[in-house]
Amino acid sequence: MTKSPQDLQIAILGAGMGGLTCALALAQEGFKNIDIYEYASDLGFVGAGIQLAPNMARVLDRLGVWKGIEAEAVNIEETSVRVGATDSELAHVELQYIKDTYGYPHMVGHRSSLSNGLYQGCLRYPNIKFHFSTSAGNVDSFGPRPSFTATPRDSSQAPYRVEADVLLGADGIKSNTRVAMMDKLGIQTGVKDTNQAAYRIMIHKDQIKEDDTELLELINGNKVTRWIGEKRHIIAYPVSNNTIYNLSTVQPDTNFAAATNATYTTRGSKKTMLEVFGDFCPMVQRMLNYVPEGEVCEWKLRVHEPLETWVHESTALVGDACHPTLPHLAQGAAQAIEDGAVIAIALSLLPDTTPASIAKALKVYEKVRKDRAYALVDLAAASGRALHLGDGAAKEERDKQFAALKKGNGPVPDKWADADVQKIIYGFDCQEETREKFNEYFA
Repeated sequence: MTKSPQDLQIAILGAGMGGLTCALALAQEGFKNIDIYEYASDLGFVGAGIQLAPNMARVLDRLGVWKGIEAEAVNIEETSVRVGATDSELAHVELQYIKDTYGYPHMVGHRSSLSNGLYQGCLRYPNIKFHFSTSAGNVDSFGPRPSFTATPRDSSQAPYRVEADVLLGADGIKSNTRVAMMDKLGIQTGVKDTNQAAYRIMIHKDQIKEDDTELLELINGNKVTRWIGEKRHIIAYPVSNNTIYNLSTVQPDTNFAAATNATYTTRGSKKTMLEVFGDFCPMVQRMLNYVPEGEVCEWKLRVHEPLETWVHESTALVGDACHPTLPHLAQGAAQAIEDGAVIAIALSLLPDTTPASIAKALKVYEKVRKDRAYALVDLAAASGRALHLGDGAAKEERDKQFAALKKGNGPVPDKWADADVQKIIYGFDCQEETREKFNEYFA
């Protein structure tokens, strides 16, 4: 008897946004054997704020988890770009039109709310099995039956070999699956140092002094604010039903400069953080001062060189394993979620379950997603460069664009808020595209 696509055994390495979406979307398409291997003992649901763009919301809604995530999120109606040093406004963009145009508003939320929403969605399906506290490495076959070694963190349990019909490497920027695949293919790839780092800060409403009316207005509002300066910026917005004010910074990397590629976070110093933004306006100084001593963490912002391929035989890379990005377009999680949605549809449309057909279906996923993902990676990097300009002709030209924008003309140098860029990102329906193009791309 011929095996149907839904009978395939799917192994997913990693329970981040891409891995959880893969599992949930596959289960919704009727797949019966889905196993997720995750090194953490549980999902923890930590992290900071995250932007919930319409292209992400559309997928989450179809997967039946958007309503719960939306209930805890904040609807963003406007964005303001300001000079870090003076707090004077360079640009103001109204965003209410987004819901009418794309069917969903642009919202912001807590990363834990998004992760938990996806996780709870997965728990509805008994055919999704989680293997926590288990590392996945030594990928020794990519097909026809991909296999790897699963190693429980509990040393009393022996490592064991796992075989599947399809292997999805959603194991993040440090992906073992990517390393093994590129080694197997003889493809040289490496970390692309961005020379940037980030602080992620969450100020709870009850921390804010009653007489700090400016910050209370921001936390109670529906606005994303970005303060920009040379080689640095801060983007901030309220999350968790306006109970937390989330700040994400970008600044030159000094603490990680000599570190190994494996190091991505370090304990930061509040004094150093205040010095980095010491020439920013008093408003920013007050916000940064709310951060408790000892709670400053700094992240290294790294990306990888674009990969020639995301697929080898019956194995595919997902999310940050193949297209890590800088945060300047707020699309990292959204693009991983698009990956998961596309993979599920491509595999569900398989005409048969031979390894050759599985490889071709995974190539359909790559064709739908790869150019788009890398275009947005490039656009995020370009937007960051524009925001971080120092004195000179390029900054003068950028500020002329901001001035024209105030009069209602021209593009937005902060590409996240540009209507033409939003059309490219939010107007694309990855699931519809996969269904429409499957036969053409599969052929």
